[in-house]
Amino acid sequence: MRPLLLLLAVLAFGVAAAPRSAPFRPVPPTAVAADTLIRAGEDHLAHLWQLTFGGQNAEAYWSGDGTRLILQITDGSWACDQEFVLDLKTGMRTRVSTGKGRTTCGYFYDNDQRVLFASTHAGGDSCPPNPDMSQGYVWPIYPSYDLWTSRPDGSDLKRLTDRPGYDAEATVSVDGKWIVFTSKRDGDVDLYKMRPDGSGLTRLTNALGYDGGAFFSHDGKQLVWRTHRTEDSTVNGTFKRLLDQDLVKPSKMDLWVMNADGSGQRRITDKPGASFAPYFTPDDKSIIYASNWESPRSRNFDLWLVPVAGGEPRPVTRDTDFDGFPMFSPDGRWLVFCSNRGGKVPGETNVFLAEWRP
Repeated sequence: MRPLLLLLAVLAFGVAAAPRSAPFRPVPPTAVAADTLIRAGEDHLAHLWQLTFGGQNAEAYWSGDGTRLILQITDGSWACDQEFVLDLKTGMRTRVSTGKGRTTCGYFYDNDQRVLFASTHAGGDSCPPNPDMSQGYVWPIYPSYDLWTSRPDGSDLKRLTDRPGYDAEATVSVDGKWIVFTSKRDGDVDLYKMRPDGSGLTRLTNALGYDGGAFFSHDGKQLVWRTHRTEDSTVNGTFKRLLDQDLVKPSKMDLWVMNADGSGQRRITDKPGASFAPYFTPDDKSIIYASNWESPRSRNFDLWLVPVAGGEPRPVTRDTDFDGFPMFSPDGRWLVFCSNRGGKVPGETNVFLAEWRP
């Protein structure tokens, strides 16, 4: 055999014989197997692990490489929600936010070199006041919320927005080119997108009503979000009155999709109660989301799947309490969500990891 052919044969054999590395299994050593908490009818959940224990743990979102989560935690160590990064290799968590004010909606971007979150800390060190619930269940949209970015260890903190009014609920397209967020900067609560450096600001929604919690499809061509739009003058009057107090009432919300430029807006759910926390399935053909539509006045939120084209939703979870904030891992093999199931005290919310069965 000629030397060149021999070399090629050796190289080919070496490549063929090299063992393939197993896909990363995002179950940290601190996780606890929780298959006993899989309820009847939860056929998409092949296996389940609990990742956090005690307090309020919510909105856990994956890094682009699938090895970390960013989430907000209140566990007694902090007066109100702060952002943490959970390393799925070690189980160690690192606080990203300042420890002051209140935070929400963390997200990885820039090839996982940076994280994005909303915080009120520039408006004061203490937690902003809780809303007045005498008007019913309401969400505060604190005007001191702005968007901030830092490295995943919390260093190099930079401010991205500095406008009067609520700026929060930011997520990033998979290619990292666009941020979509919710803002009250023009008087209503609408969706906007911009480049990570703040350029290219575009308002995406204009109809009266709350628009928020948007996520891009994996191909970047579509957005899904939660909203409530109506021609009912009484309902709209109540919305405006609460908005003047920086409050919204989320008791009725449905999911809509649109093109990433804001065109083609259409409703995909039309059910009682509140539907929120939508995220595209790995093939971008369906939406996984949380809703209490079966019992609209209760905390019994379950996860559901609905086609992007619209149709009847199919259940993913069947626990009798809260399940929400679902997000698929970048490889589509795992689902992370937050749940009250198995809590030691009523209302305790923890992060769970499920092996996804399509």
